[in-house]
Amino acid sequence: MKNFLGVGALIVLAVVCFGQVKIALTADSVSTAYVSNRKTVDDSSSAKSNGAYKDDIVQDNQTRTAYKDSTLPVEKRVDNLIQRMTIEEKVGQLRSIFEWYSVEEVKTDSLFQSILSEHQGFVQPQQNDIKVNIRNRNATQKYLKEQTRLSIPAIFTDEALHGLAKNQATSFPQAIALGSTWNPELIEEVFSAIALETRKRGAQLVLSPVLDVARDPRWGRFEECYGEDPYHVGKMGAAAVRGLQGSADGKVKPEHVAATLKHFVGHGTKEGGRNKAPANYSETIIRNIHIEPFRIAINESKPVAIMPSYNEVNSLPLHANEYMLQNVLRGQLNFNGMYVADYWAIGELSSMHRLASDTKEAARMAFNAGVEYDFPDGGHFRFLPELLKEEKVSIEDIDRAVKKVLRLKFKLGLFEDPFVDKEQAISISKRESHRQLALKAAHQSIILLKNESEILPLDKTTNKKIAMIGPNANDTRLGEYSGTPYYKVTVLEGMDDKFKNAEVVYSEGVKIVENLLPNSRKSWFQDSIAWPDDKTNAARIEEARQVAENSDVIIMVIGENEMISRESWSYNHLGDNSTLKLQSEQMKLFDAMKATGKPVIVCLNHGRPLNIKRIAEEADAVLDLWYTGQEMGNAVADIISGDVNPSGKLTATYPNSVGQIPVHYNRKPSSARDYLSEEFGSIYPFGFGLSYTTFQYDDIHLSDSVMLTDDRVKVHVKVKNTGTRAGAEIVQLYLRNEFASITRPIKELKGFKRVKLNPGETKDVDFLIDKETLSFWNFEGEHVAEPGNFTIMIGSSSADIKESMTLTLKK
Repeated sequence: MKNFLGVGALIVLAVVCFGQVKIALTADSVSTAYVSNRKTVDDSSSAKSNGAYKDDIVQDNQTRTAYKDSTLPVEKRVDNLIQRMTIEEKVGQLRSIFEWYSVEEVKTDSLFQSILSEHQGFVQPQQNDIKVNIRNRNATQKYLKEQTRLSIPAIFTDEALHGLAKNQATSFPQAIALGSTWNPELIEEVFSAIALETRKRGAQLVLSPVLDVARDPRWGRFEECYGEDPYHVGKMGAAAVRGLQGSADGKVKPEHVAATLKHFVGHGTKEGGRNKAPANYSETIIRNIHIEPFRIAINESKPVAIMPSYNEVNSLPLHANEYMLQNVLRGQLNFNGMYVADYWAIGELSSMHRLASDTKEAARMAFNAGVEYDFPDGGHFRFLPELLKEEKVSIEDIDRAVKKVLRLKFKLGLFEDPFVDKEQAISISKRESHRQLALKAAHQSIILLKNESEILPLDKTTNKKIAMIGPNANDTRLGEYSGTPYYKVTVLEGMDDKFKNAEVVYSEGVKIVENLLPNSRKSWFQDSIAWPDDKTNAARIEEARQVAENSDVIIMVIGENEMISRESWSYNHLGDNSTLKLQSEQMKLFDAMKATGKPVIVCLNHGRPLNIKRIAEEADAVLDLWYTGQEMGNAVADIISGDVNPSGKLTATYPNSVGQIPVHYNRKPSSARDYLSEEFGSIYPFGFGLSYTTFQYDDIHLSDSVMLTDDRVKVHVKVKNTGTRAGAEIVQLYLRNEFASITRPIKELKGFKRVKLNPGETKDVDFLIDKETLSFWNFEGEHVAEPGNFTIMIGSSSADIKESMTLTLKK
């Protein structure tokens, strides 16, 4: 999903079609003329009795309005309020507007009314300074509370993929980097901090986390995902929801926000790795791979909302796919929450998929399929009253959706106090504890992929001259859906601060693109890419060679940026790629650095697995940083110096070539055959990551080799730190169903635990295997555990299995 701002032509179109121009948020002299002009509820069909609605109390000729009474149960308040609403007011709760208005630009009261009277449900995000953000939001809520007929507040939404995507907000590591921590407890802590910054800024619903299973790194949105494994993605996503909502039971606690799982379903592995393209997979693959993370998160954290994806499954786009939204999500996964539309996806049923003849028909299809809220501008659901008159949608479905949003607004306390405090929001966004949490997450997300001759960590006293080389060495790229934090640290700055006794020299080496802007968000929105010419980059490479010539060690920071790996949301705004090679002349820069004869340490700063086979073979050390957030420079310096021991592990396979895609560890038995030109395999496997210490696995056994369906079996392992440094190991449990009613993967992740160990320390690690662990979706669409033999595997990665055992499941 994309933010609308910056796409000028579409803004003009929206203004023309929907009348959404910049408006004033003043509440001092607002006319209420529109109330008398609107269609009111027919008293003959209302619940009025003796001049009052159901649950109102009349005493001494005074009516206590039930829905305004915070002492009453939420359901009574919802029922009381919806009785009073016209069909236009009801539909207004299902529509949204963009937050692009300004209190400085005063417009007429009537224009303001005409817009907010039709779009009272949600307000979509705008990238604003924190002070402007809060001022506009408070003014909006003040108007709705004091100057509209029913005083229904709005829900403000925001993006929160890896931090609130606003200016002056903490930027944590990108999702793919957070996934590499393998630490659900840390993820919950991170998203709790994100929730606090978001709520104090006036938003109550976030459009995150992303639970797409990423299996095609050509896709520019790969970085938004936690990885390629459904179990791992589900566990990390469930933790994010618990952090955002503050609970595991679906309640949104104070100082937290409602979460939205996205994008349902198949969005992470589309045809050709192209955004919005079809997900042409069998139903068993869709269920066992792509639905599975949603099933886990729904069971373990009860998210408030789910967003359908742009793509089609079985020739039906998800925004019109009643089978997936109603039969599967509602019926089989027991999801009773809200369905919010992805941006303009309802209209794309007509404009792109050619399924609906026009926007009105698209609105009918989407609403009847189950989509309840029209994001981002409400332009499609404006047809619902007309469709209701034509009996093409039902009032029962409309009321059901309206009750959900009203219920959430009551539970959030917005009817009592929808306002936020500017000074408090600023103070929280600057919290030192959030900065330290961002640093901790960055430490745990970085992966040591290679460490030839234990060149790392670098001694802070013996290295007198360190050359920092590369296009990302002095530039902290944050990735997609990022705001601009108060500050961010480059690797150059971090190394210069850490290695105070060394001379740290720098050269950019090459430019990846010529028109990259320092603000990640601005670069992300630029349509055109200006590629550098070879001659200019050749001169930069020569300059870098001269800078590095007399150094003791070379540290290269290379990879990608938000302009070449991003969401392809239009035909002139591209980010998907047909190659995984390092772009521009970065490999020539690497060759030049190797030619100096100095040790070369490569730091990869990027959003998706790349084809770095030669770097993996020739570099002295390789660190995978992904996009590490605002603390990237400090985190990298801490790890290179040895002050922090790297502990991250890959959640995505590094393919040998684009021709192997899709490539993932949990392949089917028939899929591994060599090509004529290369062997089947990967550069780095799923679950892989090195440490500055070593770990030993012992005493691996099952508590029983036979299990009845309703029983549980324990898997036990002892892990010992056999090195000289404290470190953390991620112990991984895999299994294989030896024979089943459908083909099953050669191995599947079914458990993982992060274990911190001091030198010489041993800890016991236990996993429980139950019916849930052994279950899968069969051909009939049932989630079952079939009796038979299972191979249980304990390993430090998907390719490094320490022990395999057989477990027999009996009825």
